[in-house]
Amino acid sequence: MLVKIVLSFLAGVFGGNALPHFVKGIMHESYPNVFGGSPVSNFLAGWFGLVATAGLLYFAHPASHPFASFAAAAVGVLVMGLFHAGHGAFGRMPEKDD
Repeated sequence: MLVKIVLSFLAGVFGGNALPHFVKGIMHESYPNVFGGSPVSNFLAGWFGLVATAGLLYFAHPASHPFASFAAAAVGVLVMGLFHAGHGAFGRMPEKDD
C-alpha cells in the first residue's frame, strides 16, 4: 500500500505542476520553466506532466485503496500549489501594474 500512496502523491505533484505550465502554454503566455519559459516549452512541459500524471495513476491502482490514494494525490497537489503560489522555482516574479 505504501507504493500506491507514494505513486499517488507523485501523481498529485506532477499534475499540480503540469497545470500552470499547460495553461500558460495554450494561452500563449510566457512562464518560467527549466526549458526557458516560452509558450511552446510551457505547453510541452505541461503536456509531459499530464502524461506522467496519468502513468503514475495507472501504476498506483487507486481503485484498490481509494481514500488513501485520493488523500495522497490531494496532498501532492497542495504541496505543488503552495510552491507555485509562494516563491516558485525561480523566485518571486515582480508584480505587474495593469
